[in-house]
Amino acid sequence: MRSPLLDLPGAVPAEAPDADVAAHYGDLFAEQRALAKGEAVVDRSNREVVRISGADRLKWLNDLTSQKLDTLAPGEWTQTLDLDLQGRILHHLTLVDDGESVLAHVEPGTADSLVAYLDRMRFMLRVEVSRADDLAVLSSAAEDFLVPRAELAEHLGRPLAGLWAYEALRIEQHRPRLGFDTDHKTIPHEVGLIGTAVHLTKGCYRGQETVARVHNLGHPPRRLTFLHLDGSVDTLPPHGAPVLFEGQEVGVVGSSARHHELGPIALVVLKRTVPVDAPLLAGGVAAGQEVIVPPDAGRNVQIDPSLRRRVR
Repeated sequence: MRSPLLDLPGAVPAEAPDADVAAHYGDLFAEQRALAKGEAVVDRSNREVVRISGADRLKWLNDLTSQKLDTLAPGEWTQTLDLDLQGRILHHLTLVDDGESVLAHVEPGTADSLVAYLDRMRFMLRVEVSRADDLAVLSSAAEDFLVPRAELAEHLGRPLAGLWAYEALRIEQHRPRLGFDTDHKTIPHEVGLIGTAVHLTKGCYRGQETVARVHNLGHPPRRLTFLHLDGSVDTLPPHGAPVLFEGQEVGVVGSSARHHELGPIALVVLKRTVPVDAPLLAGGVAAGQEVIVPPDAGRNVQIDPSLRRRVR
Protein backbone atom coordinates (compact mmCIF):
# COMPACT_ATOMS: atom_id res chain seq x y z
CA MET A 1 0.00 0.00 0.00
CA ARG A 2 1.43 3.34 -1.06
CA SER A 3 2.45 5.48 1.90
CA PRO A 4 0.83 8.91 2.25
CA LEU A 5 4.27 10.21 3.29
CA LEU A 6 5.27 9.93 -0.36
CA ASP A 7 3.11 13.00 -0.91
CA LEU A 8 5.62 15.17 0.94
CA PRO A 9 7.46 17.71 -1.24
CA GLY A 10 10.78 16.24 -2.32
CA ALA A 11 9.86 12.63 -1.53
CA VAL A 12 11.41 10.19 -4.01
CA PRO A 13 10.09 6.59 -4.10
CA ALA A 14 12.51 3.78 -3.42
CA GLU A 15 12.96 0.87 -5.81
CA ALA A 16 11.09 -2.43 -5.57
CA PRO A 17 10.32 -4.07 -3.23
CA ASP A 18 10.29 -0.74 -1.38
CA ALA A 19 8.56 1.42 -3.98
CA ASP A 20 5.64 2.22 -1.65
CA VAL A 21 7.87 4.29 0.68
CA ALA A 22 10.37 7.11 0.19
CA ALA A 23 14.04 6.49 -0.58
CA HIS A 24 14.74 10.04 0.57
CA TYR A 25 13.11 13.43 1.01
CA GLY A 26 15.73 15.49 -0.78
CA ASP A 27 18.82 15.42 1.47
CA LEU A 28 20.21 11.93 1.95
CA PHE A 29 23.15 12.70 4.23
CA ALA A 30 21.26 15.17 6.42
CA GLU A 31 18.58 12.51 6.86
CA GLN A 32 21.21 9.94 7.80
CA ARG A 33 22.75 12.23 10.41
CA ALA A 34 19.36 13.04 11.90
CA LEU A 35 18.45 9.36 12.02
CA ALA A 36 21.77 8.41 13.65
CA LYS A 37 21.23 11.09 16.32
CA GLY A 38 17.74 9.77 17.10
CA GLU A 39 16.10 12.89 15.70
CA ALA A 40 14.16 11.29 12.82
CA VAL A 41 12.01 8.29 12.01
CA VAL A 42 11.81 6.19 8.85
CA ASP A 43 8.63 5.20 7.06
CA ARG A 44 8.86 1.41 6.59
CA SER A 45 5.15 0.93 6.07
CA ASN A 46 5.78 -1.34 3.08
CA ARG A 47 6.77 -4.00 5.62
CA GLU A 48 3.96 -6.51 6.16
CA VAL A 49 2.61 -7.23 9.63
CA VAL A 50 1.27 -10.56 10.90
CA ARG A 51 -0.89 -10.91 14.04
CA ILE A 52 -0.79 -14.10 16.13
CA SER A 53 -3.33 -14.12 18.96
CA GLY A 54 -4.58 -16.68 21.45
CA ALA A 55 -3.49 -18.06 24.81
CA ASP A 56 -0.97 -20.54 23.34
CA ARG A 57 0.72 -18.06 20.97
CA LEU A 58 4.13 -17.70 22.68
CA LYS A 59 4.75 -21.38 23.44
CA TRP A 60 3.53 -22.29 19.94
CA LEU A 61 5.87 -19.82 18.22
CA ASN A 62 8.67 -20.95 20.51
CA ASP A 63 8.18 -24.51 19.22
CA LEU A 64 8.08 -23.46 15.56
CA THR A 65 10.84 -20.86 15.24
CA SER A 66 14.46 -20.30 16.24
CA GLN A 67 14.16 -17.80 19.10
CA LYS A 68 13.15 -18.49 22.71
CA LEU A 69 9.73 -16.87 22.87
CA ASP A 70 7.81 -18.72 25.58
CA THR A 71 9.01 -16.25 28.24
CA LEU A 72 8.89 -13.11 26.08
CA ALA A 73 7.69 -10.15 28.15
CA PRO A 74 5.02 -7.78 26.79
CA GLY A 75 6.59 -4.82 24.99
CA GLU A 76 9.95 -6.55 24.43
CA TRP A 77 11.05 -6.62 20.79
CA THR A 78 13.02 -9.59 19.44
CA GLN A 79 13.75 -11.48 16.23
CA THR A 80 13.15 -15.05 15.17
CA LEU A 81 13.55 -17.18 12.04
CA ASP A 82 11.34 -19.64 10.24
CA LEU A 83 13.69 -22.26 8.80
CA ASP A 84 13.12 -25.17 6.46
CA LEU A 85 14.11 -28.74 7.36
CA GLN A 86 17.65 -28.11 6.08
CA GLY A 87 18.04 -25.04 8.29
CA ARG A 88 17.73 -22.52 5.45
CA ILE A 89 16.06 -19.20 6.23
CA LEU A 90 12.51 -18.81 4.90
CA HIS A 91 11.24 -15.87 6.96
CA HIS A 92 12.89 -13.36 9.28
CA LEU A 93 10.42 -11.97 11.82
CA THR A 94 10.85 -8.88 13.98
CA LEU A 95 8.19 -9.10 16.66
CA VAL A 96 6.70 -7.84 19.88
CA ASP A 97 3.98 -9.20 22.17
CA ASP A 98 1.47 -6.58 23.30
CA GLY A 99 -0.03 -8.78 26.02
CA GLU A 100 -2.82 -10.04 23.79
CA SER A 101 -1.16 -10.78 20.44
CA VAL A 102 2.24 -11.21 18.89
CA LEU A 103 2.77 -8.66 16.13
CA ALA A 104 5.53 -9.56 13.68
CA HIS A 105 6.71 -7.59 10.68
CA VAL A 106 8.37 -9.25 7.70
CA GLU A 107 9.70 -8.38 4.26
CA PRO A 108 7.27 -7.05 1.63
CA GLY A 109 5.59 -9.89 -0.22
CA THR A 110 6.35 -12.59 2.38
CA ALA A 111 3.45 -12.32 4.85
CA ASP A 112 1.06 -14.56 2.91
CA SER A 113 3.47 -17.50 2.79
CA LEU A 114 4.23 -17.09 6.50
CA VAL A 115 0.54 -16.94 7.42
CA ALA A 116 -0.18 -20.01 5.28
CA TYR A 117 2.57 -22.02 7.02
CA LEU A 118 1.57 -20.92 10.52
CA ASP A 119 -2.09 -21.62 9.82
CA ARG A 120 -1.23 -25.21 8.80
CA MET A 121 0.58 -25.71 12.10
CA ARG A 122 -2.22 -24.59 14.45
CA PHE A 123 -3.78 -28.04 14.99
CA MET A 124 -5.87 -27.88 18.19
CA LEU A 125 -3.94 -25.08 19.85
CA ARG A 126 -5.52 -21.81 20.96
CA VAL A 127 -3.99 -19.56 18.33
CA GLU A 128 -5.25 -17.44 15.45
CA VAL A 129 -3.09 -16.12 12.62
CA SER A 130 -3.90 -13.29 10.23
CA ARG A 131 -2.39 -10.37 8.38
CA ALA A 132 -2.51 -7.08 10.26
CA ASP A 133 -2.83 -4.69 7.33
CA ASP A 134 -4.22 -2.07 9.69
CA LEU A 135 -0.74 -1.57 11.17
CA ALA A 136 2.35 0.12 9.72
CA VAL A 137 6.01 0.07 10.71
CA LEU A 138 8.03 3.16 11.59
CA SER A 139 11.65 2.89 12.71
CA SER A 140 14.19 5.02 14.51
CA ALA A 141 17.89 4.16 14.53
CA ALA A 142 17.35 2.02 17.63
CA GLU A 143 13.83 0.61 17.60
CA ASP A 144 10.64 -0.09 15.68
CA PHE A 145 7.13 1.20 16.25
CA LEU A 146 3.79 -0.10 15.06
CA VAL A 147 1.19 2.58 14.37
CA PRO A 148 -2.30 2.42 12.88
CA ARG A 149 -1.89 2.70 9.13
CA ALA A 150 -4.75 5.19 9.02
CA GLU A 151 -2.66 7.54 11.20
CA LEU A 152 0.46 7.58 9.00
CA ALA A 153 -0.45 10.95 7.56
CA GLU A 154 -0.31 12.40 11.06
CA HIS A 155 3.46 11.94 10.96
CA LEU A 156 3.86 14.45 8.13
CA GLY A 157 5.07 17.03 10.62
CA ARG A 158 7.76 14.82 12.21
CA PRO A 159 11.41 14.84 11.12
CA LEU A 160 11.65 12.04 8.56
CA ALA A 161 14.51 10.11 7.04
CA GLY A 162 14.14 8.04 3.91
CA LEU A 163 14.78 4.35 3.50
CA TRP A 164 18.21 4.99 1.96
CA ALA A 165 19.31 6.55 5.26
CA TYR A 166 17.98 3.56 7.19
CA GLU A 167 19.70 1.10 4.84
CA ALA A 168 23.05 2.88 5.17
CA LEU A 169 22.89 2.61 8.97
CA ARG A 170 21.70 -1.02 8.74
CA ILE A 171 24.69 -1.93 6.58
CA GLU A 172 27.04 -0.06 8.92
CA GLN A 173 25.59 -2.09 11.82
CA HIS A 174 26.20 -5.36 9.89
CA ARG A 175 22.52 -6.33 9.93
CA PRO A 176 21.53 -8.62 7.02
CA ARG A 177 18.25 -8.15 5.19
CA LEU A 178 16.31 -11.18 3.97
CA GLY A 179 16.29 -11.39 0.17
CA PHE A 180 19.09 -8.83 -0.14
CA ASP A 181 21.90 -10.39 1.89
CA THR A 182 20.46 -13.91 1.80
CA ASP A 183 19.42 -16.37 -0.89
CA HIS A 184 17.54 -19.67 -0.98
CA LYS A 185 20.54 -21.51 0.53
CA THR A 186 21.37 -19.19 3.43
CA ILE A 187 21.65 -20.66 6.92
CA PRO A 188 21.76 -18.48 10.07
CA HIS A 189 25.49 -18.96 10.81
CA GLU A 190 26.45 -17.52 7.43
CA VAL A 191 24.90 -14.12 8.09
CA GLY A 192 25.59 -13.64 11.79
CA LEU A 193 22.10 -14.29 13.13
CA ILE A 194 23.16 -16.67 15.89
CA GLY A 195 22.17 -15.02 19.15
CA THR A 196 20.27 -12.20 17.50
CA ALA A 197 17.53 -14.40 16.06
CA VAL A 198 18.61 -17.91 17.08
CA HIS A 199 18.65 -19.22 20.65
CA LEU A 200 21.11 -22.09 21.00
CA THR A 201 19.79 -23.79 24.15
CA LYS A 202 16.02 -23.82 23.61
CA GLY A 203 13.99 -26.83 22.54
CA CYS A 204 13.53 -28.26 19.07
CA TYR A 205 12.17 -26.44 16.04
CA ARG A 206 12.22 -27.05 12.32
CA GLY A 207 15.77 -26.68 10.98
CA GLN A 208 17.36 -26.86 14.43
CA GLU A 209 19.47 -29.91 13.60
CA THR A 210 21.43 -27.94 11.01
CA VAL A 211 21.95 -25.05 13.42
CA ALA A 212 23.23 -27.43 16.13
CA ARG A 213 25.44 -29.41 13.75
CA VAL A 214 27.17 -26.34 12.28
CA HIS A 215 27.61 -24.68 15.64
CA ASN A 216 28.96 -27.79 17.34
CA LEU A 217 30.82 -29.64 14.62
CA GLY A 218 31.48 -27.60 11.50
CA HIS A 219 31.75 -24.26 9.76
CA PRO A 220 29.21 -22.52 7.50
CA PRO A 221 30.30 -22.60 3.84
CA ARG A 222 29.92 -18.83 3.42
CA ARG A 223 30.35 -15.72 5.55
CA LEU A 224 28.73 -12.28 5.60
CA THR A 225 31.35 -9.55 5.15
CA PHE A 226 31.31 -5.75 5.35
CA LEU A 227 33.06 -3.94 2.51
CA HIS A 228 34.60 -0.48 2.37
CA LEU A 229 34.24 0.42 -1.30
CA ASP A 230 36.51 2.64 -3.38
CA GLY A 231 35.04 6.12 -2.96
CA SER A 232 36.49 7.43 -6.22
CA VAL A 233 33.94 5.40 -8.21
CA ASP A 234 30.64 7.17 -8.96
CA THR A 235 28.38 4.11 -8.88
CA LEU A 236 27.51 1.53 -6.24
CA PRO A 237 27.74 -2.17 -7.14
CA PRO A 238 24.19 -3.45 -7.61
CA HIS A 239 22.57 -6.30 -5.73
CA GLY A 240 23.75 -9.61 -7.16
CA ALA A 241 26.93 -8.23 -8.73
CA PRO A 242 29.84 -10.71 -8.60
CA VAL A 243 32.62 -10.31 -6.06
CA LEU A 244 36.03 -11.33 -7.42
CA PHE A 245 39.29 -12.38 -5.77
CA GLU A 246 42.26 -12.92 -8.06
CA GLY A 247 39.90 -13.05 -11.02
CA GLN A 248 37.65 -15.75 -9.55
CA GLU A 249 34.10 -15.20 -8.35
CA VAL A 250 33.94 -15.77 -4.60
CA GLY A 251 30.59 -14.21 -3.72
CA VAL A 252 27.92 -11.68 -4.60
CA VAL A 253 26.95 -8.20 -3.48
CA GLY A 254 23.95 -8.02 -1.18
CA SER A 255 23.17 -4.48 0.00
CA SER A 256 25.14 -1.33 -0.79
CA ALA A 257 24.76 2.31 0.23
CA ARG A 258 26.48 5.66 0.63
CA HIS A 259 27.18 6.40 4.28
CA HIS A 260 27.49 9.98 5.53
CA GLU A 261 30.79 9.20 7.31
CA LEU A 262 32.14 5.93 5.87
CA GLY A 263 31.45 6.63 2.21
CA PRO A 264 30.30 3.77 -0.06
CA ILE A 265 29.79 0.51 1.83
CA ALA A 266 28.27 -2.89 1.18
CA LEU A 267 27.40 -6.27 2.63
CA VAL A 268 28.49 -9.32 0.65
CA VAL A 269 28.39 -13.07 1.19
CA LEU A 270 31.75 -14.70 0.43
CA LYS A 271 33.10 -18.22 0.35
CA ARG A 272 34.43 -19.03 3.81
CA THR A 273 37.92 -19.75 2.48
CA VAL A 274 38.55 -16.25 1.08
CA PRO A 275 41.38 -14.68 3.14
CA VAL A 276 40.02 -11.97 5.44
CA ASP A 277 42.66 -9.46 4.24
CA ALA A 278 42.21 -10.19 0.54
CA PRO A 279 41.51 -7.18 -1.72
CA LEU A 280 38.31 -7.69 -3.67
CA LEU A 281 36.42 -6.34 -6.65
CA ALA A 282 32.69 -5.96 -5.97
CA GLY A 283 30.82 -5.32 -9.18
CA GLY A 284 34.07 -3.90 -10.57
CA VAL A 285 34.66 -1.62 -7.56
CA ALA A 286 37.79 -2.14 -5.44
CA ALA A 287 36.97 -3.01 -1.84
CA GLY A 288 38.54 -3.90 1.49
CA GLN A 289 37.02 -6.31 3.97
CA GLU A 290 35.83 -5.92 7.55
CA VAL A 291 35.04 -9.28 9.15
CA ILE A 292 31.49 -9.90 10.39
CA VAL A 293 31.31 -13.70 10.38
CA PRO A 294 34.81 -15.12 10.91
CA PRO A 295 36.00 -18.05 8.77
CA ASP A 296 36.15 -20.26 11.86
CA ALA A 297 32.53 -19.61 12.88
CA GLY A 298 30.97 -22.76 14.32
CA ARG A 299 32.53 -25.34 16.63
CA ASN A 300 32.31 -22.72 19.35
CA VAL A 301 30.20 -24.28 22.09
CA GLN A 302 28.96 -27.65 23.24
CA ILE A 303 25.24 -27.73 22.53
CA ASP A 304 22.89 -29.63 24.80
CA PRO A 305 22.54 -33.11 23.19
CA SER A 306 18.76 -32.90 23.63
CA LEU A 307 18.77 -30.21 20.95
CA ARG A 308 19.63 -32.84 18.36
CA ARG A 309 16.31 -34.61 18.64
CA ARG A 310 14.48 -34.81 15.35
CA VAL A 311 11.59 -32.40 14.89
CA ARG A 312 8.43 -34.38 14.25
